Amino acid sequence: MRCLRNLRLALPHTRPDVRAASNASSSRPASTVAMPQCDDGPAKYKGPAYDEVRRIRAENLNPALLTHFSKPLLIHQGHMQWLFDHEGTRYLDLFGGIVTVSVGHCHPKVKAAAKDQLDRLWHTTNIYLHPKVHEYAKRLTDKLPGDLKVVYFVNSGSEANDMAMMMARLHTGRHDIISVRNAYHGASPLTMGLTAHGSWKYNVASASTVHHAMNPDPYRGIWGGHRDSPVQSLRAHESEVKGGVCSSSDKYVNELHEVLRHSIPPCGPAAFFIESIQGVGGSVQFPLGYVKKAYELIRSKGGLCLADEVQSGFGRTGEHYWGFEGHGVVPDIVTMAKGMGNGFPLAAVVTTPEVAATMGKALHFNTFGGNPVSSAVGLAVMDAIEEDGIMENSLHVGTYFLKELEKLRDKYDIVGDVRGKGLMIGVELVSDRTTQEPLPAPQVMQIWDHCKDRGVVLGKGGLYGNVIRIKPPMCITKEDVEFTCHVMDQVLEEHMNREGQ
Repeated sequence: MRCLRNLRLALPHTRPDVRAASNASSSRPASTVAMPQCDDGPAKYKGPAYDEVRRIRAENLNPALLTHFSKPLLIHQGHMQWLFDHEGTRYLDLFGGIVTVSVGHCHPKVKAAAKDQLDRLWHTTNIYLHPKVHEYAKRLTDKLPGDLKVVYFVNSGSEANDMAMMMARLHTGRHDIISVRNAYHGASPLTMGLTAHGSWKYNVASASTVHHAMNPDPYRGIWGGHRDSPVQSLRAHESEVKGGVCSSSDKYVNELHEVLRHSIPPCGPAAFFIESIQGVGGSVQFPLGYVKKAYELIRSKGGLCLADEVQSGFGRTGEHYWGFEGHGVVPDIVTMAKGMGNGFPLAAVVTTPEVAATMGKALHFNTFGGNPVSSAVGLAVMDAIEEDGIMENSLHVGTYFLKELEKLRDKYDIVGDVRGKGLMIGVELVSDRTTQEPLPAPQVMQIWDHCKDRGVVLGKGGLYGNVIRIKPPMCITKEDVEFTCHVMDQVLEEHMNREGQ
């Protein structure tokens, strides 16, 4: 197995003058630590001018589109963990296209697989036979435990969760589904009902038979809790762990039971949806033992258990290929997307033959799901995860990252919580540690902007938009972590001085 460092060294180098130009910007604030080197540089930008792009976006694109940063980046090119803007300025990408670039921007193996398939066959239909979708289906289902052996290829996480909802309802003959508050499962008309984030919900009728249980959050939840993370919440002392199970998990599961008692008809629920680690919700983890106990409760009522692996799958949590494995459970249905295609539109629903048989009662077809190019890309991503040691890198670099961020939490009261596993990390910013009052949005934006200005692109999430989301391409190094933590330290210190805190 080649290490990531060797992989990067094996990539083609550009001329030294190009590389040097991409490593610096006269407008970038001075930092006490140098940005790690990159072995590639951008081609000359030939697109429309920055102001023209902003005008087109304002007049011709979806007006609800989020635009990150006060002055948005015009991204021109990507290379592994790096992004280049239209002026050639380089940035360390710690958000990975919203947790989507898994093995690296323009990864050479994935790029080669896509090009090779484009030269052979772009698209036909799964009504005919083509080899790649069959190779991929076998390879993917071999990575899943138990009887999870039937895959439905689709194009996005929302589409996967939408289909999983229908599948569970058809199989059980029931309609009521439970998810937890603070969850994000998509924004289609159906999945908007599963999502329990008010800022993502339109004032339209959505799934009326979806219910939201209390979120078992070890940081903000009523009973706190211990989580599967190298860094525990400052509230961990409010609970205890025995036999690998946190004492707060029973209390949160009882609240789930209350939803069943009060909101679900006597026939029982169709399904229970849960992420292994909440993504858009701000990298929230659950108390040890909660997910397993919740699965047991739902199954005792005849419901199916669904794992949303859209963000936490494909090695991101480090110890396991799938996030749910860290909870010691095997779901009935698994949904996946994002890192599955390393940025290529690719998603899937995987279930058991028994559940899949229900879907055979009518014709079902997806025009683009599992098309030849997407299947070739998916196979290459799985190859890269294995050959580059991506999962191991997530574990070791992610753990190092979390422990370094813990030092920032101990240094600055503005950092209320550091959490996560592998390279799925959240840093929650607060204005008051005692009350957990979220840091006001303008201050979060200022910190966010100043990190970007120093070359670090971070994500943002949580119900209050106060959680820094760190979910980078999983090829980042310890040098990248050290650079990031130096930048965050500098920005947080300047912020505290500016605010007089």
